[in-house]
Amino acid sequence: SLRNLKYLVMDEADQLLEQEFDRELDKILRVIPRERNTYLFSATMTSKIEKLQRASLRNPVRIAVSSKYATAENLVQLMMLVSEVHKNTVLVHLLNEFMGKSIIIFTRTCAHAQRTALLARILGFAAVPLHGQLSQTQRLGSLNKFKSNQSNILLATDVAARGLDIPSVDVVINYDIPMDSKAYIHRVGRTARAGRSGKSISLVTQYDLEIYMRIEKVLGIKLPKDPLPSQEELALLHTHVDRAVVEAVKQTKDFHDKKGKKGRLRDDDDREER
Repeated sequence: SLRNLKYLVMDEADQLLEQEFDRELDKILRVIPRERNTYLFSATMTSKIEKLQRASLRNPVRIAVSSKYATAENLVQLMMLVSEVHKNTVLVHLLNEFMGKSIIIFTRTCAHAQRTALLARILGFAAVPLHGQLSQTQRLGSLNKFKSNQSNILLATDVAARGLDIPSVDVVINYDIPMDSKAYIHRVGRTARAGRSGKSISLVTQYDLEIYMRIEKVLGIKLPKDPLPSQEELALLHTHVDRAVVEAVKQTKDFHDKKGKKGRLRDDDDREER
């Protein structure tokens, strides 16, 4: 019975303490004893008193591994300055470069995750999507395929940036730059876990520079640039990728139509990932 509960543990606590979870949190706090031990865990814990009060803490003690946002020491972080028109081409170049590696590619919206997973499949890569517009059964199916290495590429929104136990990810690619440094830390934290080495690469377009520089400022680091492939290589690959993009867009539309108007994905539909 919850009335006999002695310990309340909140993982990803900064997310659970957001206002959107007020109703669920209040329901839980109403039925559990006031006399209990409460533990909050997060890589990026809030310091705002009003948020912490939602957890009904008494005489809290804060234990921090680091006083600032930080990433793992064994993580190699790189960025690539790319034009928007060559973004898919550069992504495919990276997938060829890391052939056989376990890769999570983060996008900003559900629609981008679905479309880019289809693009990768059309080009012969073993890719699966994971986003908020899939059913729970579909999400678990994608996750199990990725964890069992049936598919070595996971196309995901920020729904996969927190709380998932995927121990051996080799590379994280930020196809879309996250909107803030907290999201960046959680994304790249999917690799270089438990003492393993890892690599993250962020694709930065001309439209992302302001956000990207804010992230660098908060982290207190300057990410080194990973060189782009030659213009000749890009041109050859671009024609091939462009044809696949056309087919991916068509298949994505078919996917939307099957879901029906109510469940249709939109480019701006990322509400679940906030």
